[in-house]
Amino acid sequence: MSRAEPGSAALYHRVMVYLLFAILLLPLLGTFVYSIASSWSATILPSGFTFKWYLQLWSDPRFLNAFGQSLLVCVGALVLSVVLILPLLFVVHYHFPRLDALMNILILLPFAVPPVVSSVGLLQLYGSGPFAMVGTPWILIGCYFTVALPFMYRAITNNLQAINLRDLMDAAQLLGASTWQAAFLVVLPNLRKGLMVALLLSFSFLFGEFVFANILVGTRYETLQVYLNNMRNSSGHFTSALVISYFFFVLLLTWAANILNKDKSQ
Repeated sequence: MSRAEPGSAALYHRVMVYLLFAILLLPLLGTFVYSIASSWSATILPSGFTFKWYLQLWSDPRFLNAFGQSLLVCVGALVLSVVLILPLLFVVHYHFPRLDALMNILILLPFAVPPVVSSVGLLQLYGSGPFAMVGTPWILIGCYFTVALPFMYRAITNNLQAINLRDLMDAAQLLGASTWQAAFLVVLPNLRKGLMVALLLSFSFLFGEFVFANILVGTRYETLQVYLNNMRNSSGHFTSALVISYFFFVLLLTWAANILNKDKSQ
């Protein structure tokens, strides 16, 4: 192979990657331009630019309330997931590794039932009686926990298999550490990256969840996606500003998590 052929192949790969990024970013760029356009109807380019839609959005108490409530529900569900999933995975992989095959089947059950069907059942079960939680954030936290469960389980399981849990625990105990000390001081720091990936994937998915939030709580505990649905008949510039704000919040969160993860790994 001549020297020109590897260079042309690298150029081809680079062009294809840049083209793919352009295709992915083009709708987002169009939404952003529309969100800062003062008027854009019958012309190729907007007649002017303004940030009044963003100012109107971030000064809206209803939006700020919905944003905060979405954060509260997502963080609550993820904290519950970490508290319950980490000990379960440790016990399964260290003491009962044969149960991993069964857990892989059970963990996919939330995806087997559509959210609409699950919501109807939950309305019947928790709509009245001693466990009436419909319209409260508690039922959303429980639903979001089941939605995040597969993401958390698979990401952390892959990390546990990569660090060779049994050998790591045996080595720590050989050096005098108890089971709890080995789990918290040796195993848990090695799960940082897997846990970070699981949390980011789960948060990004839960923050944009609509079906459970709309059916089970609606405007009684309005989340960001329910707010967006309720504002669909307002100005298109306003809803575009909302979509862009949502995207940049998730992007900023992912960037900050990656920076923190790199700093800790160095």
